Amino acid sequence: MVKFYQQKHSYDYSWGTVSYAFLNRYPNPFATHVLSADTVDHRLDEATGELHITRLLRKTNSIPRWARGIMRGNDAYILEDVIVDREGGVLVSKTRNITHTRLLKVEEKQTLAVDPFDPHRTLCKNETSIVSNIGYGLNSRIENFSLSRFSENLAKSRKGMLYVLDLAQRKGLFRQRLPMEQRLGQQQ
Repeated sequence: MVKFYQQKHSYDYSWGTVSYAFLNRYPNPFATHVLSADTVDHRLDEATGELHITRLLRKTNSIPRWARGIMRGNDAYILEDVIVDREGGVLVSKTRNITHTRLLKVEEKQTLAVDPFDPHRTLCKNETSIVSNIGYGLNSRIENFSLSRFSENLAKSRKGMLYVLDLAQRKGLFRQRLPMEQRLGQQQ
């Protein structure tokens, strides 16, 4: 049975800033399980103006004791396809594991979009499906474990994004977001 997970979040930064941080999120101290992130392909679609990026991520995680006999090694390769629509203010990332797929298939879609009510904020939506077809009565156990681990890793991922946003801000790569009171005071 497929397990679905969805979560929404917002960042108090502009879409351009969050998109920059997303594309530069590795390495960071909250993603030590990500061993490498390599760009395999990138191209600009001249007809739509969209930037297409394909990356290969190599990740590692500890294997639960009950799964050690099933898995060979704890490294996993993940394919990430990103489409950046600068005109529309949307970044869509789709990831899927390309190793250990007999044990588990994880597909994630993450959408970053300009908040329609506040252009200085970015909305983030994560949608994930997790399915195991290994059989032996283990499917549900593997899916439940993976869903739990995924939600924990998503919290770490958010901390990592905030770390990268803060680091880029301290390095002067973009302006700091003003508190709401200061922005309202400037408009009057």
